[in-house]
Amino acid sequence: MASPSSTTTTNIMLAIYEKKTNSLDLYRPLRNYIVINYSEREAQNLEDDLQTLKQLRSDVEKGGGSDSLAARRDLLQNYYKALCAVESRFPISADADHVNTVSFTWYDAFKNKQKASQQNIHLEKAAVLFNLGATHSQMGLGFDRSAVEGRRQASHSFIAAAGAFAFLRDNEAMKASVGSSTTLDVSVECVGMLERLMLAQAQECVYENTIAKGSSPGVCAKISRQVGLFYEEALAALTVAPLNQHFEKGWIAHVQLKAALFYAEACYRYSLELHDKEEIAEEIARLKSGINALSDAKKSSPRGAAQQLLDAINKLEANLNRNLERATKENDRVYLMRVPPASSLPPLPSFSMVKPMPMNEVLDASRQKMFSSLVPDSSAKSLSKYTEMLDDIIRTQAEKLQQGSELARVRLKEMDLPDSILALEGNFTLPTALKEEVEAVQICGGPAGLEGELQQLKDLRRVNHEMLLQIEEQLQKEATEDVQFRNQFGTRWTRPQSSTLTKNLQDRLNRFAANLKQASDSDARIERSLRENSSLLSILDCRPIETALPTLAKPIMSLDANEDAVVGALKQSLRQLEILGAQRASLEDMLKEMKRKDDILPKLMTFAGSHEDLFRKEISKYDSICHDIAQNLEAQEQLLMQIQAQNDEFAAIFNLEDYKASREKGYRQIEAAIAKYREIKDNINEGLKFYVTLQDAINIVKQQCSDFVMTRNIQCREMIDDVQRQLSGLSFQDGKTTASSYSFSSTGPPHPPQRSNSQQLDQASIPPNSHHPTPTYQPPQQPPMPAYSQPPPYSNQQQPPPPYHTPVSAAYPPPQHQQPPVSHEYGQPAYPGWRGPYYNAPPQQPGQMPRPPYTAQPPYLPPNQSGYYRQ
Repeated sequence: MASPSSTTTTNIMLAIYEKKTNSLDLYRPLRNYIVINYSEREAQNLEDDLQTLKQLRSDVEKGGGSDSLAARRDLLQNYYKALCAVESRFPISADADHVNTVSFTWYDAFKNKQKASQQNIHLEKAAVLFNLGATHSQMGLGFDRSAVEGRRQASHSFIAAAGAFAFLRDNEAMKASVGSSTTLDVSVECVGMLERLMLAQAQECVYENTIAKGSSPGVCAKISRQVGLFYEEALAALTVAPLNQHFEKGWIAHVQLKAALFYAEACYRYSLELHDKEEIAEEIARLKSGINALSDAKKSSPRGAAQQLLDAINKLEANLNRNLERATKENDRVYLMRVPPASSLPPLPSFSMVKPMPMNEVLDASRQKMFSSLVPDSSAKSLSKYTEMLDDIIRTQAEKLQQGSELARVRLKEMDLPDSILALEGNFTLPTALKEEVEAVQICGGPAGLEGELQQLKDLRRVNHEMLLQIEEQLQKEATEDVQFRNQFGTRWTRPQSSTLTKNLQDRLNRFAANLKQASDSDARIERSLRENSSLLSILDCRPIETALPTLAKPIMSLDANEDAVVGALKQSLRQLEILGAQRASLEDMLKEMKRKDDILPKLMTFAGSHEDLFRKEISKYDSICHDIAQNLEAQEQLLMQIQAQNDEFAAIFNLEDYKASREKGYRQIEAAIAKYREIKDNINEGLKFYVTLQDAINIVKQQCSDFVMTRNIQCREMIDDVQRQLSGLSFQDGKTTASSYSFSSTGPPHPPQRSNSQQLDQASIPPNSHHPTPTYQPPQQPPMPAYSQPPPYSNQQQPPPPYHTPVSAAYPPPQHQQPPVSHEYGQPAYPGWRGPYYNAPPQQPGQMPRPPYTAQPPYLPPNQSGYYRQ
């Protein structure tokens, strides 16, 4: 039954209603048994215990409507311990000499019209444990989860509920399911599902507290993923027989949507951490995976889910889509990373913060004093002795079975079986670790993908080179114009020369060009390495990779043509060995089942003879299975000797040693190809990072050059106007005779006329500051550019704008730590991590690396808040 949680919380959870029962009188049947088997006096002495038991049963029958949940929990725990005392002293069954007038009746908690009636105290104990778990689940829903303490208490209650259902599954579920009258709610499958459901809700409470206290996105993602895993386990049990037709559609819809919700929540939180690490490609893949999970769940889940849960899913889906759009734009504009397919992503990390509460101490009835005088201590000690004897037999036989299986595995490994047979049939596979490495290379595009990445290097190098040429042309054009005006106006052109002002810029551009040339050489070495190792790398393109390995085949020439007979006999022996292994597994299961059903307490309580005789009789039940175990191990030893002889003959005919040597050589070749692939790919990645960072540095210098040229053009216009005014003033003073001597030409410098001394004095009397020249452009003072292996600092330069300008009110808060001052003009030398034998760049000097191009603070929601959990 679904019950809503507190209205102050942000999400709904499920609780279980208790099982119902019919009225039952335990007092009279148990008292009669005491009188018949012991005495009336003993019955009178135990009157208080009988009355207490009667009252406990009566209170349990009333249900939990009138009591507080805590009182109901204590009642069920006390009644269960009382039932343990009853079980050990009163044999309840249909036998004539047992308590045969007591029949327990309980109704299914989820199908109220179904009921079970048994003369079996284990049904009563199972029902009480079920109701105990249900009570804990209702307590969990009763707490106010809008506060930290409420969420902690709710989590504790759900953990206790999971512990009750786990205890029921391990101790009473099988015993309560015997006979034809049973209910599904106390079956192993159902209580196991309920245990997973309660753990999911307990972990969900922990997750809500984790979000509330502002934990990192990585921690939130791990805890959220574990919530989803618990819900997925519960859903797996709900969607298969026998539970798939037993629960309401709303239950299945709730659990299915919760599983998808917390998987998507984990993808969302994990993507925030990836964003901080600048792993944009995987961030995009994780966001897409979360969106697909939510979409599939909404399409496939049955109707009946709460609207509040659907709203939470829609809010989370909107957050995922928004972040996906931002990350995709950044990748397209800045990173240009290849987004991996969802199938290639490793599983999301998870971390469980909850586990079922151990109920052994809570429900321990060993200190129960009820009916303690009814059974002698000698009987209890005898039962303990028999249990020790039985445990010793079970432990010894289980060890023999395990040793037999381990011996067979080791012997076959020594003979390289069944790998050699599989290789002969063409079904051989690589070792798991090596195969996973090859698949990882192939998923990334394999050797063919390196060509595309190499082309990216060339494109980025070309772009940087073209940018440098544009800057050089811009500066050269300005310098040429300055020379023309200087030649035209002569000494009146008092502006500093361009070559003097642009010396620092030119030096930096020259160093950029040198670094670009050095990077070009590195690119050539990478390309040469790819070409030289193409034949080695081609092995990684084989699909499947096993086709690149040598094959085991029949010999070309055969004397007696008995190869097929040898192979057939060896296969038959291996099949027989497999059959023996399956028999051992069956024998071990039989041992465990016999021990589980071996309950001699009723016999011990009613046996009149020696307990030793009873023990010998009961232990003899295990002689047959012990004999079967011994026969199995002996047959396996004989079969292994036969397989050894057959394998020796097989190895001689098929020259197995040469095949193994060739196979190992193939392994080493594949490993070498993987190592070379990774080396080249790492070098390409370093090159890509270098060019992207260098491009940012060139852009900065380009902007400075543009500012310089603009400033110089303004100065040029003002100085031309100033010179023309000077020339006009002199012409007016000299009169018409001198006016003709000033010929202002745009193609050559002016020719000043001869002046008289008075005119020179008048000119000299002009104040030196009568014409205020426009201040010349002063480029930022830059430190000398170091060698290519040590990029220059650009901490005084203006940073380029980030990809996104996030407003102050954006939901994604700025980092809490200050970014250290950037100390390099561009991010890296040619390839700072180059390890190839053909690169001998000087070592990089210590210093801080520049801020990478990923500087935007995208308007994601903060890691400690989402739309789903916002109040």
